[in-house]
Amino acid sequence: MAKIGLYGGTFNPIHEAHVHLVKDFADQLGLHKILLMPTFQPPHKQAHQLASPEDRLAMCRLAAEGDSRIQVSDLEIRREGKSYTAETLEELHKLYPGNQWYLLMGEDMFLTVDSWYHPEKIYQLAVLCAAPRSLDGIPRLQEHAKFLHTRGAESILCNIRYLPVSSTLVRKAVAEGQPLDGLVPLKIARYIKERGLYRQKEGDES
Repeated sequence: MAKIGLYGGTFNPIHEAHVHLVKDFADQLGLHKILLMPTFQPPHKQAHQLASPEDRLAMCRLAAEGDSRIQVSDLEIRREGKSYTAETLEELHKLYPGNQWYLLMGEDMFLTVDSWYHPEKIYQLAVLCAAPRSLDGIPRLQEHAKFLHTRGAESILCNIRYLPVSSTLVRKAVAEGQPLDGLVPLKIARYIKERGLYRQKEGDES
């Protein structure tokens, strides 16, 4: 039985904190494979200046280069519409039967997972794995893991070093003409420049 991680997100764009998180999860959990899966349309939040699905997929593929454990999946993008984790996990169980799934997420997602679409289905289909996105995040995660346990969820908390990078920060830097050193891998910085992504400041008329 293979241990497979699922790490989904808007990835608008994928950045250094995403890459750091996914590799540390793989190391700490002993995962054989991780599926990096960009959403077609995020159900939980408004996506500002959303790059095309093709561009977000391409940037994820660039980020995955050099680590054979990481594969990029276009499953949610091909399905279109809002991306619901419960439906995705059901589909993955059919595509990859007999494996153990680990749903990888940051602090903010873990603290709201019980309000997602059919959370009980998610608990049945995957182990929830969370890492802090703040310096004092672990106690909050521990408290919520206890609550989720009463709902039938199995959780693993990984104390992965928090990198203060966000997609919003990257888009802002691009719009202001700032360098992207330390924010995204060099290949992705080049891709963003070549494709002319995120040049408009958020809130401006398109």
